[in-house]
Amino acid sequence: MRFTPQFLEELRARLPVSEVVGKRVKLKKAGREWKGLSPFQQEKSPSFFVNDEKGFYHDFSSGKHGSIFDFVMETEGVSFPEAVERLASMAGLAVPAATPDAARQEQRRRTLHDVMEIAAKFFQDTLTSRHGAQARGYLADRGIGPQTQLQFRMGYAPEDRFALKEHLGAAGIPVSDMIETGMLIGGDDIPVPYDRFRDRVMFPISDARGRIIAFGGRALKKDVPAKYLNSPETPLFHKGDNLYNFPMARKAAHDGAPIVVVEGYVDVIAMVGVGFPGAVAPLGTALTENQLQLLWKMVDEPILCFDGDRAGQKAAWRAAELALPHLKPGKSLRFAILPEGQDPDDLARSGGRGAIEDVIAAAGTLSDLIWAREIAAGDFSTPERRAALEARINEISTVIRDDVVKKYYRQDLADRLYRQFGGGAKGGGGYRSGGQGGQFQRAPQRQFQPRISGNNRGVSPTASQMLGRGPYQAISPQLATSSIMRGQRSAVSRREALILQSLINHPWLLHDRLEEVAALELAHPEMHRLRAGIIAAFAHEHHHGDEAEQSAEMREDLVKAGFTEQLQQVERANSVHAVWAAQPGAAQEDVLATWMQLVALHRQYHSLLRELKDAELALGAEASETNYGWLRDVKARLAEVDGTEALIEGFGELSGRFQRSQ
Repeated sequence: MRFTPQFLEELRARLPVSEVVGKRVKLKKAGREWKGLSPFQQEKSPSFFVNDEKGFYHDFSSGKHGSIFDFVMETEGVSFPEAVERLASMAGLAVPAATPDAARQEQRRRTLHDVMEIAAKFFQDTLTSRHGAQARGYLADRGIGPQTQLQFRMGYAPEDRFALKEHLGAAGIPVSDMIETGMLIGGDDIPVPYDRFRDRVMFPISDARGRIIAFGGRALKKDVPAKYLNSPETPLFHKGDNLYNFPMARKAAHDGAPIVVVEGYVDVIAMVGVGFPGAVAPLGTALTENQLQLLWKMVDEPILCFDGDRAGQKAAWRAAELALPHLKPGKSLRFAILPEGQDPDDLARSGGRGAIEDVIAAAGTLSDLIWAREIAAGDFSTPERRAALEARINEISTVIRDDVVKKYYRQDLADRLYRQFGGGAKGGGGYRSGGQGGQFQRAPQRQFQPRISGNNRGVSPTASQMLGRGPYQAISPQLATSSIMRGQRSAVSRREALILQSLINHPWLLHDRLEEVAALELAHPEMHRLRAGIIAAFAHEHHHGDEAEQSAEMREDLVKAGFTEQLQQVERANSVHAVWAAQPGAAQEDVLATWMQLVALHRQYHSLLRELKDAELALGAEASETNYGWLRDVKARLAEVDGTEALIEGFGELSGRFQRSQ
């Protein structure tokens, strides 16, 4: 849903940031701002600030920053449209429909949601009545008690063909609405529509906002055609676009829980019962592309949990093939294989949380699964067969649409090929992959890496093995010790110290540049902490008196807050007397000009550091003249930044400004 800028601006005008934040965070007035403890992580001293005038919050402990919309999305784990709807409700505004037709459709959906809610309550009440005794017995046998039944709003559909139809009719629901929601089976060849779900334990399925949109029903009799029956496709429900337990799982993922995909409703309930609230399940189908995108919106690497039998293995391969084209940097899947003959429900009841944790700990990567499948029980004793394996692996990587991910998959699979066959052990021992080398291991073993066959002594390490030592390690000891590969990092950079010194001596900079200060990347953790302390001290001050008095008051607060050592580090790291504009008493226009130059250099330097890491990684992967030249170029540009910075640091001394300030 799209919202007009005017509507969003009206929400901002009606809802000060402090009002929205204040519902979750206890705020205290601090000058022109508000402060409180971070809602994003534990802390003892407040480093979370809200500015109503500028319409933003900033959390110095976590670096999170944003508007009222960002805050609701961050703290409640909802999408932007949902955040807008919640804020509109808080502000007493109706969310405008984009078109008259959209308004009619939305009203129609609300009517159908009402039908589903009435049906859910009917099933719940029936479960607790005398008619639900057998269903309650089934749930008790599965270890699902009354509290869990209530949590998941479980129910029972009676055996009578017209029980729900009559209940909905008594509530004034037209038969056409009952059929449209899928609760009744009707049609031209069915003169009297009847209940779709009969004599089944009912599992409500909710959308992202927690509204019931469908049901899954588990038959109690053994001789029925379908043990599990789901609602059909309806205006509310598209089974390939939803996940069972999605609302709870999304909130759990926002709070840091893993997302684990299991097969069925009872598996999800069992997982939640032993402490895995991020469990979800597809709705009677194999995982779809839209469900995959839902998972990736919650976490970067959801864990797919499969049975240890042949069917489970095939399901894992299907999921891998589905995911490969859609992989993005940081977005992938992990695969957990259950002990053969057990599903998550069995395992949770027999082994509790510890048994599930063992399975999760043993989860392997997508590339592990692909490799295990390709070499499982294969005979690679001839060059032609090994060439065919390499061709298949290259073909696998071609379906990946993202060029960066594709490059690293090719590199990873090439490394695995080299480790498997590069040594060429005598007697073919390095070429036949059967046995453990090609197996996708089950829990409780923690890895399912392919066997490294043969004797690789005397063979140069592969690119990934060399890079495995760390992102800044070169490809050879000689290059590692050369001048071009030496690090630029020091204990506390003079630039960072100078930036903080400027803020302490000229607190007025924070009045108009708080967002800029908050966004600066500070490499040294103590300088990161000191910045938070400076902001906290600034918020605490009453800002009376001249600059010198405000600066002295800030230093006093910093010392009281335990920042004496950090202040000394700043003094030691900089020859600050050579920077006239950083000293007390400098004219504001000179301070501002120097500050802007410092910030620009600082941002440029950090951008170059990121490029330096990329260049080092590229050189580690391929020792080519091109990559070596790239690294030289980045180092040269870093030196230029250092040279420009030296001009700033000497500016006051060379111009005589420092002497005139005495």
